[in-house]
Amino acid sequence: MKPLIAIAISGGIDSLMAAYFLKEQGHSIIGIHFITGYEVQPSVHKNKTGFANTDTKLYADIKARAAHKIAPIASQLGIDIRLLDCSMEFKHAVIDYFTKTYQNGQTPNPCMVCNRSIKFGTILSFARKLGASCLATGHYARIRQDRNGRFQLLKGVDSKKDQSYFLALLTRQQLAQARFPLGEMKKSDVIKLADQKGLAPVTEGESQDICFVKGQAYGDFLTAQPEFEPQPGLIEDIGGNILGRHQGLHLFTIGQRRGINCPASAPYYVVDMDPKKNLLKVGFKNDLLSFKCNIVNINWIHQKPALPMKVHTRVRYRHKAAASTLIPAGAHTAVVRFDTPQSAIAPGQCAVFFKDDEVLGGGWIEKNA
Repeated sequence: MKPLIAIAISGGIDSLMAAYFLKEQGHSIIGIHFITGYEVQPSVHKNKTGFANTDTKLYADIKARAAHKIAPIASQLGIDIRLLDCSMEFKHAVIDYFTKTYQNGQTPNPCMVCNRSIKFGTILSFARKLGASCLATGHYARIRQDRNGRFQLLKGVDSKKDQSYFLALLTRQQLAQARFPLGEMKKSDVIKLADQKGLAPVTEGESQDICFVKGQAYGDFLTAQPEFEPQPGLIEDIGGNILGRHQGLHLFTIGQRRGINCPASAPYYVVDMDPKKNLLKVGFKNDLLSFKCNIVNINWIHQKPALPMKVHTRVRYRHKAAASTLIPAGAHTAVVRFDTPQSAIAPGQCAVFFKDDEVLGGGWIEKNA
C-alpha cells in the first residue's frame, strides 16, 4: 500500500488537479486548507496586533467561510480536507517580515518566505502529525535525486508557468518531503483535463502575487499595520538636487516610475532608497542598470561551488534569467556578475541561480556598498 500523502488545497485548479493525479496514482491522500487570518477584507486588520483572529467572532466567521469554500473540493475528490489555523505563524513569519522589509527601504518577497516557513514548515509539520509521509502542492516544479541521493530542484516543464524560483529557499530536507505532481505538465493540459473530468475549482483565475493584500494598494495595507507610521521625506536626483517630497518610502520600489510626480525631460525612476535619511533617489532609465549584485543568506540546494561558475540568475520572478558568473564568497554569500547589465535590481528581493534546468540555490539581494 502506498504511503499517505498530504496536499495543500487552496481551492484553485492547480492544487485540485495535483490532488486528483495523486489519487489516480493510487495514493491515499488527505487535504490541508490553511487559514492565514487575512482572508477577510482589509478594514478588519486595524487592530493592535495586526491580524484578524484576535476577534473571536470574526475568526469563527473566517473559519466557517473557509470550510464552506473548500467543501466542494473535498466532495469532488472524495477526500477529507482538514482546516489548519496558521494565522499566528503567518503573522510573525510573513506579515511582520513584509512590513519590516518595506520599513527598511527594501522590496520584500513574501512568497519565498511563506513557502519555506509556512507551507513546508508549519503545514508540513501538521501533515506529518496526521501520518503523511510528505506534503504535495500545486507548484509547477520538479524534484529528483542525484546519484548520491541528494535532492535537486528543477524547473517545471511548462516554461511559462515554472515556479521553481519561488521554491529556491527550501532546504534539501524539505525537498525530500515535498511532491509536485504538476511539474511534468503544462498548465493548458491541466485545465483541459480538469474540464474533461468535470472537476471545477472554487477559486477562479491565477493566485495573486501577494495573497494577503486584497482589494487595496500595498501602501494602504502597510499603513493599516500596527506601529507602522508613514514618514514623508525628500526626493533627490543622483546628482543630489532636491526635486520634491514623497509620502513614505513604503510606497516605492527600485525601478518604479509611477508616483514620483517630478517633471523632467524624461521620466524619472526610483534608483535607490535611504531609510536612515528617509531619502528617495531618482534617475533616468539608464541609471537603473547594474552589472553586479551581492547576495547574502544563500540557501544552497546544490553543493556550494568552490570556484566562480557560469549560471543564469533571476533577480525577481518576472525577470528572465540572465547569463552571469556566480562568485562564491563566504559560506552563504556570493557576488553575481552579469554578462550584460540588468535593470532594477532591488535589495530585499531574492536572486536564484540556475544551471540549465537545475536550481542551485537562492539568497537575498543586498544593497551594494
